[in-house]
Amino acid sequence: MYAKTNPGSGRLTPREKRVFRIAGVLIIVILCGLGAWAGLAADRYSGSGDGCVNVTVPSSTGGATLHYCGAAARSFCQASFRSHDQVSLRARPQCVLAGLGSRAAP
Repeated sequence: MYAKTNPGSGRLTPREKRVFRIAGVLIIVILCGLGAWAGLAADRYSGSGDGCVNVTVPSSTGGATLHYCGAAARSFCQASFRSHDQVSLRARPQCVLAGLGSRAAP
């Protein structure tokens, strides 16, 4: 019924079809590129090292990543070797990987 009140609205011109095809291909290329980047890019929070500490701890929303570098990492590691809470226990191996374990140990 609607097609009779608005004649020609259901048909696309060849130019409109071409525009939709180009837009569709561009969207697919962008999504594939984003997928490849997300799957292959290095994660800068993946591991501790070079004076930076990355610790993943349980959180109310699933998990939290603690990331410290430099003086903040040294302070965090010193505190983790003095304390005995869950975060400190999880942080100790990461501090050792970052090269901050021997200096932080009492």
